[in-house]
Amino acid sequence: MFCPSWLMLCRTDFTIESPAADSDPELVDEDLPFFKQKVKRQRRKVKREASTVNPAPFHKLGVPVPATNEEAQRMAKELAGELKSVLFFYLTALSTPELATPLKNAYIPLSDHNTNERPRIVVEPSTAVVDTRSSAYPTVQPMKAALYFDNADGFGEWRVLIGTNATKKLREFRRNDGKKFKIVVKKIKELSNGQFSDDNQKRLDGSRSGVPIFEAKMQRDLRLVYQIDCIPDHDGEIERQVIKIYEICTHTQLNRIWDAMNHHLSGKGKEYIQRCTFRNPPVHPGDKVFLPAVFPPEVPDAIVEPPPLVLGDQEMDQLHSLLVLDKYITFSQALINGLVARKDVQHVFELTPHERKIVDCTTSCYVLGRSGTGKTTTMLFKMLGIQRAWQLQSAGSGMPRPRQIFVTKSPVLADKVEEYFVKLMDSLSLAVCTLEELAKLPSRNMDRGLVDNDDVPDAQSGIPQRYSELEDHHFPLFLTFDRLARMIAADILDTDHPEAKRIAKLFIRSQDLEVLDSFVTYETFANTYWPHFPQPLTKGLDPWLVFGEIMGIIKGSEKSLEFDDGTLDKNTYRSLPSRSNPTFSSQRELVYALFEAYSRLKRQRQHHDVADRTHAVLKILLGGTSFKGRQIDYLYVDEAQDNLLIDALLLRLICNNPEGLFWAGDTAQTISAGSSFRFDDLKAFLYRIEVDQALHTVRERTITQPQSFQLAINYRSHGGIVNCAHSVIELISHFWPNSIDHLQPEHGIVDGLKPVFFTGWDKDTVRYEQFLFGTSGSHIEFGAQQCILVRDEKAKEKLREQVGDIGVIMTLYESKGLEFNDVLLYNFFEDSNVDLSRWRVVLAAIDGVNESHNPSQLQAPCFERDESRYAGVCSELKLLYVGITRARKNMWIVDKSDKAEPMRIFWTSRSLIQNCTPETDVPHLAVSSTPEEWADSGRSLFHHKRYTQAMHCFGRADMSREVRIAEAYHFRELARATVGIALPSEQKRAFTKAADAFVTSGSEASGREKLQYYRTAAECYIRAADNRKAGDAYLNAEEYELAAKCYRKAGKFDKTVDVLKSHSEKMSPDSADELLTVCRLYYCSQDVEKRPSSLFSSFEEELDFLETYGLDVALVVLYESHGKYVEAAELHLSEDKPLDAIKAFLKDKTNKHAVRRAADILLECLWKHCSFGVAPKEFQNETPKTLISLSHQLPLDLLSLQVHNEIMMFQTVAAEQLDRVVLEALAQFFMEQKDNAAALWCLNHVFSRLPQLLSATLEEFALFLRKFYTYSHLLYTVASQNDPVGGRGIRKLFAITQLSDDQYVVQTGSFILSVPNTESTTEDERKEASSYTHGQITNALKERVRSYLRYQVKAETGLCNNAKVFSQCLLYSINGSCNYAKCKQQHVPLSSLDSAQYNARVGIHLQQMRILQLVYSAFPEMREWNSIKGEIADWIAHLYEAFFPPFRAQGSLADLNWSSIQGAHDGIRVMRNWVRSAIYSLEPRYSSNFLTDILSLIKLSSTFGESDALQNANCVLRYRPRSLFRHPGRYIVEDMIESIQSSIETSISAGILGLHHIIRKNLQVNLSVLCDCMEEVVSAYVVTLRLKNNPGADSLHDVVLPRSWLIGNKKLDARKDVKLIDHLLDDIQYLLERLRSDGTDENLWLMHTNVTPVHRNIFIARICRMLCLASHNCPPHWISLKARISQMITHLRSNDPNRLTPSIYRRYTEATREDYLRVVVAYDEKHVIPNLVHLVCKGTRLGTNRSVTGWRIEQLNYSRLDEIPVLLASPLITARSSLRVEAPAFVPRSGLLHQTKPTEDHIGLSLGIESEKIREPVEDEDDSPVDDDQAVPTVNATKEQESAARLIQQVYHQHCQRQKRRLERSTIEAERSAIFAACLKHAQASAFPRGFYRLLYLGPLPHLLLALKKGISIATFVKATTKIPGLLLREGHERLEELGRQRSEISSTLKQGHELLRNLSPDSQFHKNRDIGALKDAVLQVKDFLHKIPGSTRGAPEELNIAYKAIVTEKQVPQKKEKPPLNVEDLDLYEY
Repeated sequence: MFCPSWLMLCRTDFTIESPAADSDPELVDEDLPFFKQKVKRQRRKVKREASTVNPAPFHKLGVPVPATNEEAQRMAKELAGELKSVLFFYLTALSTPELATPLKNAYIPLSDHNTNERPRIVVEPSTAVVDTRSSAYPTVQPMKAALYFDNADGFGEWRVLIGTNATKKLREFRRNDGKKFKIVVKKIKELSNGQFSDDNQKRLDGSRSGVPIFEAKMQRDLRLVYQIDCIPDHDGEIERQVIKIYEICTHTQLNRIWDAMNHHLSGKGKEYIQRCTFRNPPVHPGDKVFLPAVFPPEVPDAIVEPPPLVLGDQEMDQLHSLLVLDKYITFSQALINGLVARKDVQHVFELTPHERKIVDCTTSCYVLGRSGTGKTTTMLFKMLGIQRAWQLQSAGSGMPRPRQIFVTKSPVLADKVEEYFVKLMDSLSLAVCTLEELAKLPSRNMDRGLVDNDDVPDAQSGIPQRYSELEDHHFPLFLTFDRLARMIAADILDTDHPEAKRIAKLFIRSQDLEVLDSFVTYETFANTYWPHFPQPLTKGLDPWLVFGEIMGIIKGSEKSLEFDDGTLDKNTYRSLPSRSNPTFSSQRELVYALFEAYSRLKRQRQHHDVADRTHAVLKILLGGTSFKGRQIDYLYVDEAQDNLLIDALLLRLICNNPEGLFWAGDTAQTISAGSSFRFDDLKAFLYRIEVDQALHTVRERTITQPQSFQLAINYRSHGGIVNCAHSVIELISHFWPNSIDHLQPEHGIVDGLKPVFFTGWDKDTVRYEQFLFGTSGSHIEFGAQQCILVRDEKAKEKLREQVGDIGVIMTLYESKGLEFNDVLLYNFFEDSNVDLSRWRVVLAAIDGVNESHNPSQLQAPCFERDESRYAGVCSELKLLYVGITRARKNMWIVDKSDKAEPMRIFWTSRSLIQNCTPETDVPHLAVSSTPEEWADSGRSLFHHKRYTQAMHCFGRADMSREVRIAEAYHFRELARATVGIALPSEQKRAFTKAADAFVTSGSEASGREKLQYYRTAAECYIRAADNRKAGDAYLNAEEYELAAKCYRKAGKFDKTVDVLKSHSEKMSPDSADELLTVCRLYYCSQDVEKRPSSLFSSFEEELDFLETYGLDVALVVLYESHGKYVEAAELHLSEDKPLDAIKAFLKDKTNKHAVRRAADILLECLWKHCSFGVAPKEFQNETPKTLISLSHQLPLDLLSLQVHNEIMMFQTVAAEQLDRVVLEALAQFFMEQKDNAAALWCLNHVFSRLPQLLSATLEEFALFLRKFYTYSHLLYTVASQNDPVGGRGIRKLFAITQLSDDQYVVQTGSFILSVPNTESTTEDERKEASSYTHGQITNALKERVRSYLRYQVKAETGLCNNAKVFSQCLLYSINGSCNYAKCKQQHVPLSSLDSAQYNARVGIHLQQMRILQLVYSAFPEMREWNSIKGEIADWIAHLYEAFFPPFRAQGSLADLNWSSIQGAHDGIRVMRNWVRSAIYSLEPRYSSNFLTDILSLIKLSSTFGESDALQNANCVLRYRPRSLFRHPGRYIVEDMIESIQSSIETSISAGILGLHHIIRKNLQVNLSVLCDCMEEVVSAYVVTLRLKNNPGADSLHDVVLPRSWLIGNKKLDARKDVKLIDHLLDDIQYLLERLRSDGTDENLWLMHTNVTPVHRNIFIARICRMLCLASHNCPPHWISLKARISQMITHLRSNDPNRLTPSIYRRYTEATREDYLRVVVAYDEKHVIPNLVHLVCKGTRLGTNRSVTGWRIEQLNYSRLDEIPVLLASPLITARSSLRVEAPAFVPRSGLLHQTKPTEDHIGLSLGIESEKIREPVEDEDDSPVDDDQAVPTVNATKEQESAARLIQQVYHQHCQRQKRRLERSTIEAERSAIFAACLKHAQASAFPRGFYRLLYLGPLPHLLLALKKGISIATFVKATTKIPGLLLREGHERLEELGRQRSEISSTLKQGHELLRNLSPDSQFHKNRDIGALKDAVLQVKDFLHKIPGSTRGAPEELNIAYKAIVTEKQVPQKKEKPPLNVEDLDLYEY
């Protein structure tokens, strides 16, 4: 297709005439040349608008350029014909229906109002942009020609480019020599017209080949040097010849540099030379006027390297300046106007074609280039092009200004770019200015002087504080990232949300010291964090690299956004690929440990870092917070590598143009601490962002990949330095390809001197000394553009000590962003942390063999073998690159270390350096500089915050004032470095020193500098905590408001008042009023004789002020002066001075009300200061002692008994001797009065010291345990309540004061705040009182009471463990004496062993178990501790012995009398729970007495109904010791369970077999427990034998047995097997022989004592008694059995005359079997407890042994067998339950036995246990966790059972929740109920008419009143806590503003609340009107009142919401749904 514009071009007049020389514009004015009259300007304008021939379109069409009008018209006609035929073809094709319809549907949309609306990009669906005004994107796009101008008016076709040096010369001529200025301009104009005469085009270079350099003669000695160059046109479509002016110089200044220029330009190729030398034919034949030639775009030609040309240093520098440093601009009208107007502006210079592509790029782009390659220039020119395009297009169109933002991390770079941009814009605007306009142009001064721009307040920059406040005129905007982030944060964090306020502090610039010091920079990290890390972690690590890894990778990488806390977790960090993250690839564990240590310390210090800030804003923006303000159209990010990767997301969010992003940077320069950056990561990250945004846009859009550009031409340095620097990049890319972005090789435009490497020098070499220090002791001095670079501060100080102040010395980090002509890199390798062995890895990159080095020197380690080892070299090389690229002309490397050799060898192998040895000539380093150069260098260093170096430069320039200014800033840097490191006093001295220096600088300065220096001095004084001097400095800075505030902070209220008098009009009214108020508060709160007269205008104002702010000190004096003591007392109370109030009340003891009021206050104070846990010695402290003294002054007869006893309670404890009896009596009284709080207080003092009960009697110990249980149960009640704090008594007891429903305070030194497990609260242990929420105080109280309960019970348990009463000495009870002097058992005579003694022993065990259970219930987790399990097992063993004593005289289970045991039912419940738990947790592997333990537990569980636990216990099913298997597969524990449970037929046989194994295998077992098991088997055998012998009710007739043998109805089963009795008798006989033997049998043992011979005899007697009773009760025909037993007993008789049979069983051995019963009875005569029972069946025909009736044997008459257990227990209990406890029988999981049908067990009835109570769960039964030992195996349950269980759980859970909610809302409900009762009473009394208002009156009104009362209560408390005078005395004047403001606000709010309460009270006149509208207004007023109350108003909002919904909210009337229309579409009208 052809462009129509080309047709118009063809119609252009091609008649071109060369302008005559005599028609040149004249210089009409000597001072303002080149300006004509208005007519001439218009004529030039018309001429400019005439078209010139553009040959590019003709080249594209392949046609010749027409030379005449006729040719042009003919060509246009031909082209039009071709276009017509083409158009006809397309229109014909489009008109066919096959194409027309689909194309119309696809490309012509229907009418849609939203089609013009641009889709808005949304990061998240909830994120929105508030401002939706029109955007310049995509309307404004960069125009290719927008930046460039044609030649000046009147100039010819030749475009003229003029260099920087030539432009400077013109400026000098314009300023000093106008005549020369005109001559030069005239000559340039001639050249632009192609007048190439001999004088105008004389060749300078000696060569006649290559690219010629010309001179044009202007005067005798004035020459203009130029070249005919060939450059691309603006659109890049053609190349055009231009004139490039290099120099304006004298003839004598011409030198051979132009030969070098020709030599260099010839290297561009043959085609370039031809285009530069080609000339069109003359315009007129014969003359020398030529038009410029045009060419097609040049095809890149092969670069021809010409032979080297030897040049001197000066000539080389000149060539470098001409070709590299100089910029060439068009000699345009804008340039001329700028010269005429003497404006310091910048002009757009020529870019390379590649750079122009970047500027013209219409999509987003990435520009990568090394340092000095022009990245910032392309970015700035693109901004300028877009701005210029808008200016050219927007005239009259209303097009919005494009919003462009330039962002960088460096404030210096931002300021420089902005200044340069402004100068460029000024130059563009000069082109259209007239003479008068140029004369009126004001001078623009953007220089702020020698001030740190960071110090300038944001408000003075002209840029709003908030992003949303930006207007179009603010753009384009040049900002640092920090400033932009602050602006965004100011918008999104402008809320009252606490989190938002906290995050806001991270951004807002503040003078608050806490905010200033909370930001962690690298310096902060290195100085205040790194030394505190563990040395093993930091050893060998560089803090710089670690900080970069933490910020850049762990916290600032893209992956960190995936984590809630914004940091990578350890696994993610460790799994990062080492190739792309090589720095710490082998030390990730150490680095992450350092990160964790850093995070912990940062949280403790409440600091934040740069990553925290960005994450904070992103979290809010991505969480749904709206982005306020208009998004920008174009975003430019320079030095992007200095940002974190997550910063890119924040920047992307503010740009609405996906194609308006420009990212530039160089990852080889990432030496900024915290930077760890790659552009590949940025590209991938931003692409994912674009994909995410595209998914959330309203309309589909295509994601366009941004273009990537690389800039490889270095404009800063010459080739020698560039090549050396690039070799470093090659090393990084070779070894660590993923750690840096891969770019094209960097090259310089011209070659230059190679860097010099000084080698072979050492400290003893004289020439080295001369090189550094100069000769004859005189130091050399480096120039202003020379710099010495060292590694760090330590190296800098060391070098300065050696060489003195010879020049600018700075660290590599300080040099970032700076450039110098010459750089000396000193000891870089020597100071490196990388050792030589790792540096040698670079030798692996040497190609080929280097003959100059020994092969051993070139040996390199294998990099691939251990890549992580060399990671540090990568960072070192990046640092080395930065150092090299600081140099423009000369680079010197000085290093004596062997670590430098590998790099030197590497560079030498590539001929990149010049080695300088002592044998060679040392180059001259020092270069002199002029004072002006020193001053310029000083200013540059100053603005880069290199203050010490700036001081050096200013000193060389002899600028003492500037030296002092830089020194002041240096002092401030030193002071800032002390923060967090030095002592506070040292910090203050440092800041004071800096402040004094700034004051000095301010006194010498003027204007803005003066004000800024004083302002900075004030800020330093604030840091030094010297507010008075800060106020003086602010006063000099004319910051009057800040001055007054500083004076106020310093307490200089007189100066504050003076400033208010003189300058209040220059202050904000609010601040002035606030300061005046605080001055009033200060003077009125002090006892000062003279106040400033200007504080108040009238007495009424002062009085109102005192009342408003509650200055009660003055008001109290007023009351006392009028004798109103009651009012004074109440005012004392309002001031929280209760002692003074009591004294005031007691001044009138005749006033009963006053006395009772005094008593109430006294008790309240006593409870507060002498609360629970306060030791008696604390009563002697000042306040309690005073209160006790005042209590004795009270007339007690006027008080109630309750109050009287409470006062007496405190007096008793305060007495010198504590009377515990009185306290116990008082406790009993209080418990009767239901005052458990006072009772607990008394008992706590009773048990503060436990009594000595080592030898106490049973009765004494039982009494003690009962009292202690009451005490501990009261403690447990407090700890276990859901809401203990809800009760007033509990709050009183623990000194808890309720401020509101959800706010409490605790008295200082109270029990809750004291250290746990202490008997008293000392001064050191007390904590300050603070506010707690309801949940916090509840948890604290419960936890503290729980711990105290545990502590007290632990002490009591220790007492029990040492007490003798829990075990009885068996020897003493039987023999009446005990030979063991240290016997720890109680000595109870046999005559005292009655049933009461038995029950008492059982009782104290159960009581102690109840006490322990209270602790276990309070601490459920304790039950899982092994120590607690052992403690429980020990007490179970004690209890077992109490239930089943070893000797019959001590009692048996049949003697239990539950009515005599206090708390028996609860004790049994605890015991059963313990037994069950013990069974589950019993572990054979860890139990030394497992057999005894399991036998005891089997006995207890079977006796008390917990036998079902045995079915599932691990000790039965899983962990079964081999020693307890009597044969493979049969576990004797199962035998003993079956035996003791006695529920199956084989139970007797099982018991016999089990006992056989135990006895024969000599297993370790308790002897008493073993005898219990034998008696269990023998008793079952005797009963079963009788039942089998004579089935029926009389089978047990005439039987005489122990009562304990007959308990349990499972023994009454005739089906049991009795075949193995002989085996049992054999085993018993074996046991008897073992007991008789003299040897020690360690397998048989007893509790509390060793088994002595006497103990053996006791148990022999017990066994004999058992055998005798068995023999007597066997059926008569069992002769053999009786004989066997007789034989066994007789065998025990001693045959040794010297060894008599022990008397304890002698009678058994001597008696015949017929006398066995008589002997048994004889032995029992001395026993108090009757043991035997004679069974007589009623109505039997069998005979009865009459001899039994004469003995002391109880006769029991029965009718049925199942009556026997019940009848046995009936005489011993007073009450019993009719319910039965059913215990399922044990079912073995393995073995041959099977369960028979279970029979009912009446053990619970026989023991008198109330089954219902037994089954109650223990306190922690439901909450105690079940571990593996207690795990119950899966039980096969039916679906119905599972459903029922779930239902029970659900109902119980709901019940618990209801209880909890009821406790939580009980207080509010009570208050609401009281209000409702008042409303109901008034409604009934006043005959309130029925209606809607009555419903509101009785329904929502109580809720409204409750909300109002709660609000008033809270407001009253707040007012009471903001008393100004007291706080002023305690804290000083610092909080006066806050206190005054709070006092005023709360007073006003409280007044409003009381007024509302009066109006809305139930009996007010308000309700009589029944005005519903007025009631609605009242609800809104209450809502406003509650909103004004500070702090929490718990409960009030909920009540208000109920009232609001019922009264205010309009009810929605349900609308009647319309019926849908009948659907007739499916009906066929033709169907019938």
